[in-house]
Amino acid sequence: MNITALLAGLFSGIIGGMGMGGGAVLIIYLSLFTDTPQLKSQGINLLFFIPIGLTALIIYAFKKQIKWKTVLPLSLYGVIGTFLGIMLTKYISNDWLSKIFGVFLILMALKEFFTKKTKTVENDNKK
Repeated sequence: MNITALLAGLFSGIIGGMGMGGGAVLIIYLSLFTDTPQLKSQGINLLFFIPIGLTALIIYAFKKQIKWKTVLPLSLYGVIGTFLGIMLTKYISNDWLSKIFGVFLILMALKEFFTKKTKTVENDNKK
């Protein structure tokens, strides 16, 4: 077994389990270390997300921690955005898609680095 693949999968799973978007790790690994095209890497990431998302949905639904009135409209918009994104990829080359994704990751990292953390209800309840 390839140790790089093992570490990428493990790291991606740990980060994803913490709710921080482990898919970015998976996409970077697939694109850089396996020469998988960007679009295919993102498709593989979406396939990995389905069972993880369903498992999280079931767990949080049993805990009654889902606000369905918020989730359902957002899910609908997410599906619409997904299909629009699929249509858009027909017109964007793999090189441009990789560059756009890289810029997106850098912007998200900068936002996380420079944004102040706010108190959450969960943290207030622990006191």
